[in-house]
Formats: sequence, C-alpha cells, structure tokens
Amino acid sequence: MTTTRKQAAEAEKEKESAENPAQPESPPAKRKAKASLPKEPKKKAARVKKDEDTSKPDPSHGGTTIERGHIYFFFRPRVEHDKVHSIDDVRNFQMLLLPRPPSFASDKDSGEPKHEETDEMKVLKPGADAVPSRQPLDSTKKQPYRLVIIGKKKLPDPEHGGAGKGRKDTFWATVTKVGEDLSALQQTFGEKTSETKTRGTRHEASARLAGRGGYAIVTNGSSTHFGYHISHPTEMGEVQQDLGIEIASSFVLQVKNPLAPAMAPGQSSARGAQYPESIFKSVFGRGSKGRESYGLRFAPCQTPELLDYEGAQLLLIGARGGEEGLETSLGDHRGEALKENEDEESDESIDDVFRELGLDKEVFASEPIKGEWI
Repeated sequence: MTTTRKQAAEAEKEKESAENPAQPESPPAKRKAKASLPKEPKKKAARVKKDEDTSKPDPSHGGTTIERGHIYFFFRPRVEHDKVHSIDDVRNFQMLLLPRPPSFASDKDSGEPKHEETDEMKVLKPGADAVPSRQPLDSTKKQPYRLVIIGKKKLPDPEHGGAGKGRKDTFWATVTKVGEDLSALQQTFGEKTSETKTRGTRHEASARLAGRGGYAIVTNGSSTHFGYHISHPTEMGEVQQDLGIEIASSFVLQVKNPLAPAMAPGQSSARGAQYPESIFKSVFGRGSKGRESYGLRFAPCQTPELLDYEGAQLLLIGARGGEEGLETSLGDHRGEALKENEDEESDESIDDVFRELGLDKEVFASEPIKGEWI
C-alpha cells in the first residue's frame, strides 16, 4: 500500500503527541488559587451582617460588666407650673447615673484594713461585678456623674412588641451634662428664673425625685444591655407608672454615630458628641465598616467612655421587664445580685438618698418618690 506524503506527516505528528502530551489549559496551582477567591465575599457579607446586628435587641448571655452604679430618676414641672397633676404637666424626664466601683472593692476604696480570711480568700458571689459599692453620704470627694434626658418623658415599655407582637418600644435619650462635682446638682435640679422679651420673668420649679436604685451595663460585643433595679420606692405608685419606671427593667443600649444623618426631630440642630478620631474608628468603624464613609450609624455601647461626652445620643430599645427579665438580660446571676443589693439599700431613709447627692431635702419635694404627683 502506497503511503502519501500527507499520511506520513500526520503519522509523525501523532507520534510526537504521544511522546509529549499537551499541558492543561489551567495548571493545578492556578485552579487552587481560583478556588480560594470566594473567601473575600464572605468577609464582606460578615461585615454587612455586623452592621445590621446593631439594631437588633439580642439577649446578652455571659458578657462583661463594663459599668455599674446608682441611678436616680428626676422630672421637672413645666414652666410656670409649681404643681404637677399628671405627666402632661411634666416638662422633661431625666436619668442621673453615678458610676461606682464594684462592691467587693469598697474596702480598698474606703481605706479600711483587709481581713485575710474574708477578703483575700473568699470567693466572690455570682454576679458581684454588677453590684455597685455604696454611695457615701455628704462626701466632698469627686464623684463622676452623667445626666441623661429621656425622650417622650417616659421609659420604653419592655413588654411592648417583639416575637410577632410588632416593633419594640424605641426611645431616644441624650447626655446633657457630665461632671465630677455633685454640689453642682443643687443648681442643676433647683428652681430657675429666666427673663424673656415677650413674656417677662419665667419661673421653673425644682426637679422632683421619682426613683432611686442600682444599674449595670453588660456587653457581649454584639449587643449591650442596660439594666436597673429600684430601691426607692419599694412599690411603684402613679408617678412611677406614668413615667415607665418599673421595679426592674432592661434595655438594649446603642449609641448613634454623630456623623450619621439625623434620625429624629431636633437631632439636626443638636450638637452631637465630640468624639475623638480613635472612637470613630474603633467603635463606629469609620472608613472600614458599613456602607457609608462615616461607618456604622449605630453601635453597641461597648465602652462607658461613649457616655462621657455631652451631646451623646443614645437609643434605648425595650428588652425585658421585671426581675426575671433583668436576670435574663444581664446574665450570670447579675440581675439576682443587683436585686439583693437594692433590697438591702431600700432600708435607707429618703433623707439619706438626698444626702447621697448632696441635695437639700427641704428644697426638693419627696412626695413623688412615694408615688404621688405634686
């Protein structure tokens, strides 16, 4: 059989292909590199999810107590109203926070000698990190405090909404004053007189104390819970009910990024907190988190430093009410420990409560703390 040149060339080409197989179009190394590429979108998705989580009232299991202290609720009558017959006569509702070291550190702070058996060797009770040390009476030492005004003149209802019941109660609050000298509170809460061009002299009656207790702030990183338990009064009256004060309650606590657009009337004209750049980056993720250049709109209150700036805007989301709800929100027996402590402090007289703040009881009405409008 005669072989043509063309057939001979094809036979030679097939022989070379058998001896030198062609390389695959995509080397194995490159295929592995391609397989690892989808990891980047996962990181991006997690970042968006974290941004969304800041608006969800997730329970705080375990977590860390970042602050504890004493809490006082005050309300001020409307201008030219010496008497308050209902919440309609209330001008504003304020929350005074006095951060304190934990109770197990009180001996060290007071300078009393330690007892090795009771102080060095004892095991702390569960939840002890949420219990504040006692507030000294008539003390001249510096005592950090914050004054927070509550929107809508009442606290959020922790039982409203959630789990198919609609949206949870969400209220705004603003840190209006930060200081260290309690003697300044006498002027802050005292009577005020002002002159106006149109109405002449205007008078504001002194603020009234509506409740006193202990509080703790617990965070687990993704959410932060603010919980309190009341010591005075021991039974909630009409005043406490109208203001939303319960014997025990908790809220999800978030802080608004002052660089984010206003979310409520009045915020656009209000001067926001002047946070340092370190907070904008570490807390709100400026330039690294969220969809906007300023970072997240809201962030969990992961550090009490966020509350130490006047103008700080807070978001309170009703979480759980009652003593069981307080324990669930704070976790690790903190609610139980706070209840036990406030039950003990409820034996203090109303006079001592005013002395804790350096306020003259003769100037401030005590009836509201007993539940009576006046």
